Amino acid sequence: MENVTLNNGVRMPQLGFGVWKVPDEIATTTVEHALEAGYRSIDTAMIYRNELGVGKAIAETKIPREELFITTKLWNADHGYESTLQAFDASLEKLGVDYIDLYIIHWPTPLHNKYIETYKALEELYKDGRVKAIGVSNFEIEHLQRILDECEIVPAVNQVERHPYLQQKELKEFCDGHSIKLEAYSPLMNGKDALQDEVIQEVAAQHGKTPAQTILRWHLQTGVIAIPKSVTPSRIKENLDVFDFKLTEENIEKIATLDRNVRVNRHPSEVN
Repeated sequence: MENVTLNNGVRMPQLGFGVWKVPDEIATTTVEHALEAGYRSIDTAMIYRNELGVGKAIAETKIPREELFITTKLWNADHGYESTLQAFDASLEKLGVDYIDLYIIHWPTPLHNKYIETYKALEELYKDGRVKAIGVSNFEIEHLQRILDECEIVPAVNQVERHPYLQQKELKEFCDGHSIKLEAYSPLMNGKDALQDEVIQEVAAQHGKTPAQTILRWHLQTGVIAIPKSVTPSRIKENLDVFDFKLTEENIEKIATLDRNVRVNRHPSEVN
């Protein structure tokens, strides 16, 4: 596993395991498969409704808690200072842990305009030591700039949709310039067009890897954290098998040409 160092010195695995759309009743088994395969970073959220299942896997594993990196997210309905603190307590209880490694605001919901006071609640949780790092998700540059202007702590992470067809170059440049790590959800475009792209297929064949492994390697080599999701044990292992090869500079330049600003999830400005 390769790790990244966040802007507060916390170490985070660069490749994590996402559990979006994993039903709670199979979340425990799925996370157990991921932990057995070698993942140490698990990404969940209140709205995924599987924190209980994830928590059960954490409780049952023999891996020491300090070797795990657990991320969960605050949902839109819980924006606001006091409601954020209450939502955090609820997530902590469901996960059955004493602290969260990374707690992030799921969406900025700009029409409600509560993300500043919400983020200040995250700062309080961080200062209390209940969270090792705080961050955001789906934040555009304008939202990040307000956080930088009006809050004390620079977000450690901004988790956004990112894959070869949506490379988020301008946003990544902004985040890099402010020591905010970009984290990719839907890193494989939810199994859609990018995996079948001729360039991806060609680069994959060159390295004797699958298109999925090739895309995940691209994320890592471009300095991005990635959290692929699967419920299939063989695919879970396959997605982790990306540390024994490197893309060439030419490979990365070719993949850079695939950017089409194509989303498979909603745009942050539309989610309120």
